[in-house]
Amino acid sequence: MGTWSGEPFGNDVAADFAWELDEQKRWNVVRDALREALQSEDPLDADTAAIAIAAAEVVAHGLGRPTQSDVYTESVAGFVSRARKPSGRLVKDAERAVTVAASADSELAELWAESDAQEWHDSNERLLSALMGR
Repeated sequence: MGTWSGEPFGNDVAADFAWELDEQKRWNVVRDALREALQSEDPLDADTAAIAIAAAEVVAHGLGRPTQSDVYTESVAGFVSRARKPSGRLVKDAERAVTVAASADSELAELWAESDAQEWHDSNERLLSALMGR
């Protein structure tokens, strides 16, 4: 997985996920990504965790509280303009998915531990705060 930042859309897998939002009008793609992370019985693999964090960022955008707004989130902005506001349940699922994806048990956390993980941890904390309305 190519990574250029610790932000939610700072890697190839998340950038590819953003393209899935093109032409979408409903939250199904986002919901499915969050549920995949939440329903995993094993520690999350890196790709599933990266997509879960990206999906949670889409929810934050839907709430009007994005933590990343740049060229990598243009598809997200387009999607949010077409979709309704995310439900309370989807917001809670996003919060839980970030917590699971960023846990020490996830493969993505292990990969970040091999480098300077502080940027990634800080980004995840900002995302959780945005989702919780803090």
